[in-house]
Amino acid sequence: LKPFWLKNLGTKFDTCRATKAMACAAMDISFLSDPGIFAKGQHAEDDDARGDLQMARSIDIQSFPLAPVSSPYTFCEDVKKLGCAPGLMDFKHGTTTLGFVFKHGIIIAVDSRASMGSYIGSQTVKKVIEINSFLLGTMAGGAADCSFWERHLARLCRMHELRTKERISVAAASKLLANIFFQYKGQGLSCGTMVAGWDKKGPSLYMVDDSGERFKGERFSVGSGSPFAYGVLDSAYDRNMSVEDAVELGRRSIYHATHRDGASGGVVRVYHVHEKGWTKVIAGEDVNELHWMYAKEKGMVGNE
Repeated sequence: LKPFWLKNLGTKFDTCRATKAMACAAMDISFLSDPGIFAKGQHAEDDDARGDLQMARSIDIQSFPLAPVSSPYTFCEDVKKLGCAPGLMDFKHGTTTLGFVFKHGIIIAVDSRASMGSYIGSQTVKKVIEINSFLLGTMAGGAADCSFWERHLARLCRMHELRTKERISVAAASKLLANIFFQYKGQGLSCGTMVAGWDKKGPSLYMVDDSGERFKGERFSVGSGSPFAYGVLDSAYDRNMSVEDAVELGRRSIYHATHRDGASGGVVRVYHVHEKGWTKVIAGEDVNELHWMYAKEKGMVGNE
């Protein structure tokens, strides 16, 4: 016979294990394998997501406010297809991100403003996603889309590393992201990302957009402020420049973009990708302070 305290302990362990099993079962990530579910509405010709509408209708309206319509699950998509609210889903994004390859690696520089049209939602957004110790991703477009899928990419890269016992290449990581975006093509994703890193072949920089297109290059700038950033970047870029000069070029390019583009702003963040990983060189410099600093260097007041 078991002692009384041992019986008690066994019961508590079984209860705890059952509770954990229920918690795990409650997490539904089936949408990862069927991304089309979020883009289908009740007016779709071939809509295989009808079963999920039953789940949506069972949501307690009092506990979570939803649109007061018969199908809140597909409300935005239905209104868009009916054409009664043009521009409903055409969100105006704004940002400035850039990356370039040079002799000593790659420089990634970004701003930190999140905006929707004339509304500034945040000045402290982290637009560089640290995928692993040798890979970085940037965000431009929809903050939620970029943030979620690049963090999902980080999980896939880690799974690859555990299975193969070696780090994933930059090309393979960017291809994974492009394949994910291709599944969502035409379904409302808004992403313009860069994937930068160092692998066995050295530094690599890729740009991946929300239609699944993927480009390898040495200079990229993505976002509403990219024309201004390109102007500064192209005028001073030199593949043989020093790390200090490259960091300054990235910082100056982002500053000028924020000065001319109202949808970019906040602080400048600069990362350096090298053979030992990546280093955050500038954690966050206020663009307003940079404005007065650069004006002073030119012998100007700053309010000209």
